Amino acid sequence: MEVAVVAIGTELLLGQIVDSNSARIGQMLAANGFSSHLQLKVGDNHERIVAALELALHDADAVITSGGLGPTQDDITREAIAEVAHRPLREDAGVRAVIEDLFAQRGRPMSANNYRQALVPEGATVIAQRKGTAPGLVVPVGEKVIFALPGVPYELDDMLANEVLAELRARRRDDTVIRSRVLRTWGIGESRLAELMAPRFEELEGSNITIAFLASGIEGVKVRFTVSTTDVDEAIALLDHEEGQARRLLGDAIFGVDDDTLESVVAQLALTQGVSVAVAESLTGGMVASQLVRVPGASRWFLGGIVSYASAVKEELLGVTTSTVVSEEAACSMAEGVARLLGSELGASTTGVAGPEIIEDQPVGTVWIGMSYRGRSAARKVQLLGDRERIRTYATATALDLVRLTLSGSARGFGLVGLNSDS
Repeated sequence: MEVAVVAIGTELLLGQIVDSNSARIGQMLAANGFSSHLQLKVGDNHERIVAALELALHDADAVITSGGLGPTQDDITREAIAEVAHRPLREDAGVRAVIEDLFAQRGRPMSANNYRQALVPEGATVIAQRKGTAPGLVVPVGEKVIFALPGVPYELDDMLANEVLAELRARRRDDTVIRSRVLRTWGIGESRLAELMAPRFEELEGSNITIAFLASGIEGVKVRFTVSTTDVDEAIALLDHEEGQARRLLGDAIFGVDDDTLESVVAQLALTQGVSVAVAESLTGGMVASQLVRVPGASRWFLGGIVSYASAVKEELLGVTTSTVVSEEAACSMAEGVARLLGSELGASTTGVAGPEIIEDQPVGTVWIGMSYRGRSAARKVQLLGDRERIRTYATATALDLVRLTLSGSARGFGLVGLNSDS
């Protein structure tokens, strides 16, 4: 079953808002075995929305739209869909009552404009608005269908997961199962990764399994396997096999699967091993600690962090004795100092030159990451590229990866692959 996606909103075209909804819809469609070969973005213009919907419906069995269902004058998705479906708009008393009740519960006055959200193309089915005021719509167009969803991501996710996918499955004419698995890597360049995976490319040519590489910036390089079959158990078994082959070829460059993050993997390792963690940060200024506390329950293993930005703080609080703060010795002393001060088994540190000025004759992008763990201390230097924010962000991820490797007992636990090289 072919499903097209149309994202509606002038703000998407202007780059004021990133169209994450289309990506989310595409992921959910693929995970549930639906093909999607077309995604469009269109501004808040009636004629252009109509044209986009007609184009999408030409080859697709279903179209999912996001956005344009709000109460303001530029929210015209309903009108455009009604024209494409050749159905008049009618006020739905049930939707109107729900909207009135939502405003009453919040103790907020309701504008007359909100009643526009109760307009429904004749013959359409309403998707209940559990998360917001805008209902979704299921609008038949001959043998095809348009699903209109709100643009607010958490409202869209709720309707997509609980209503739209079930309706699509009921309409599907075959038993195709499409499953994907994403392996997430850090510290290895895309071209080197492709070189290592080349044997699998050759062996899988012409099969029902495909491999794709997704360079994802701060999220590393992802390796996505997609299987098309008619049996769910077979699909899972094939993905398990390919994951095993990839781990054999890529080793501990793979840090996680699907929704794993570096910080969530660090959390799992720390909890499993009963290891407490603390961090001392200079150039990252608390970014490593911020990432770690994003994980629910971080207080069970993460003791805290010290932002030792000034040299005096490094010296007086952490016991750094060297006058050269962008150095292996300083990074080790910082890691040892924070572990001693906070009583953690593992201490990690970051120091370096984020720019734009050179410090201590060290070029911009020079970063030292220190580690103190169970009586051993070491530090490794990486050279990062980009502006100040990019260097700080990538230094944060690289520090998290070194903590992961250390906790997992990897031989690379006290060494790092150059982030911006293929070595």
